[in-house]
Amino acid sequence: MPGRAILTAEEMRDAEQATIDSGTPVGELMERAGRAVADIAWRIAGRSETLILCGPGNNGGDGYVVARLLAERGCDVRVAALADPASDAAAEARRKWNGEVVTIDEAKSAPLVIDALFGTGLKRPLDRALAGQLGNLVARARHGIAVDLPSGIETDGGTILSPVPDFDVTVALGALKPAHLLQPAQRHMGHVLLGEIGIAAESDLTEIARPSIAAPGPDDHKYIRGYVFVAEGPMAGAASLAAQAAMRGGAGYVVMAGPERGDGPQALIMKQATDPKTLGKLLEDERIDCAVIGPGLGRDKKARQRLDAVLASGRRLVLDADALVLLGEKDGPDRLASFAQIPVLTPHAGEFDRMFGAGDESKIVRARQASKTARSVVVFKGADTVVAAPDGRAGILADAPGSLATAGTGDVLSGLVAARYAATGDPFAAACQAVWLHAEAAQFAGPAMIADDVVAAIPRAIAGCLAA
Repeated sequence: MPGRAILTAEEMRDAEQATIDSGTPVGELMERAGRAVADIAWRIAGRSETLILCGPGNNGGDGYVVARLLAERGCDVRVAALADPASDAAAEARRKWNGEVVTIDEAKSAPLVIDALFGTGLKRPLDRALAGQLGNLVARARHGIAVDLPSGIETDGGTILSPVPDFDVTVALGALKPAHLLQPAQRHMGHVLLGEIGIAAESDLTEIARPSIAAPGPDDHKYIRGYVFVAEGPMAGAASLAAQAAMRGGAGYVVMAGPERGDGPQALIMKQATDPKTLGKLLEDERIDCAVIGPGLGRDKKARQRLDAVLASGRRLVLDADALVLLGEKDGPDRLASFAQIPVLTPHAGEFDRMFGAGDESKIVRARQASKTARSVVVFKGADTVVAAPDGRAGILADAPGSLATAGTGDVLSGLVAARYAATGDPFAAACQAVWLHAEAAQFAGPAMIADDVVAAIPRAIAGCLAA
């Protein structure tokens, strides 16, 4: 299932302008935005006393519309303004509000506080006193709602420009923005709800959503469903986790080959490959759809030789952990860029920096640049996982449970990516499917889970995605 579009600040301005140019007045867009927020506020807090903080721009104009609509429903609404409206549409919304407007300094908290100070496009931190007042007002409220984005957050990278309180709900107007899904901003959003305002939101950056997966059919057999090859190293347990995840992730046939004899279910085929030459020979099997290397590989001379054997196989590849570290030591991105089959790389932040270098750009920008450089699908892991393809497409998953921060879960993800790559032949779709399934399985496994529990929960996660 396609995920919702995510628009940068510039893309959002362009989309709004296109809507205006097609005949929808700015004031009508503001009415729609205010109505979307007012409807959500009504569902959350009913007739609760409400304080709305309005800035000078169109975000503040949205706030005046919210105030008018909630007052019409019988709510006791107060408005505090930072400054007079600076746009014609916001000024018109202010004129339609018949209630009192006080200054921000005079504002007193209420059970519901709505932040309509600044939304998309903020570039500078809030004044220290203003940020402090916003934090105090929201902290004293029973419910806090942010209009479009909490004030103090940069739109495209999720950077915290000034202290931001924790909101219960953020209403994304027209489309999701990168900051709604990127850390550290996302943790302050609460529930992110989309407020439709009639804008055509199209982007090659999307939310990673629940996938639609075809169930095995009557004509399928184990090789049609996908043959995954896992190259083992000295830490056989890591490779075993990847292999088991590939089996649970839908692959019909999984082989784990290496010098050790890792544990695994009886359905896992284990083969001895004590030297790179033997490993290369095993990889000549034309039925292999995808090979995984990196989990438990090691970083010594033998590990590099085993990696070279897998890289030379010409197979679709999933590269993780030690494989990425070794590639980062010498010309890794350039080497991968020459491959006929697009590899999938699954680095965490440290591995990413070692392979592609550190940087100050947003996680989305860095993942896209790395993907183009290495001509690979890059799964930049973390609390906000970004998946980027060489053609510019990218997806974000923001709600993976924190319990995934435990040993072995990255190995599980690499095996799951391989299973989906073997099944689909599409590296970007496979990576997005795997990232979603990985997070869903972790939710099922619970807060005290270990990597083995995530593996066990993968079939349940897939069951919820089977196409009708």
